[in-house]
Amino acid sequence: MNQSKLRIHTPGRGLIDITEQIAQAVTSGDVTTGLCNVFVHHTSASLIIQENADPDVRRDLDAFFARLCPDGDPLFIHTDEGPDDMPAHVRAAITATSISVPIANGRLDLGTWQGIYLWEHRHRAHDRRITVTLVG
Repeated sequence: MNQSKLRIHTPGRGLIDITEQIAQAVTSGDVTTGLCNVFVHHTSASLIIQENADPDVRRDLDAFFARLCPDGDPLFIHTDEGPDDMPAHVRAAITATSISVPIANGRLDLGTWQGIYLWEHRHRAHDRRITVTLVG
């Protein structure tokens, strides 16, 4: 087993492609066949595997979540850090804080159009901690 830590700076709400950083963690490890687990240590950011070819996909996902869980929704009473506070928690709850990807031949075994994204759900910039664990 091999484990590494990453810090990703986010400029604010949106999807940040972290595929290359995760791929580097895999190639630095000594696992040729196994599993790569990626975990984000926060409650207002999440991880997804999504299309990496057309940026409209990321824009459309943001637009869908804006409609599904709008900032400032009067339903929410938890607004300690502003109108995007509770919506960020809801967005993280319905996506994932941990994902796993197979490792084959010492590399991430993603599909042709798949990328790994850190999804920042807050409007302001953050430094996010991620743990990458390789098992094989």
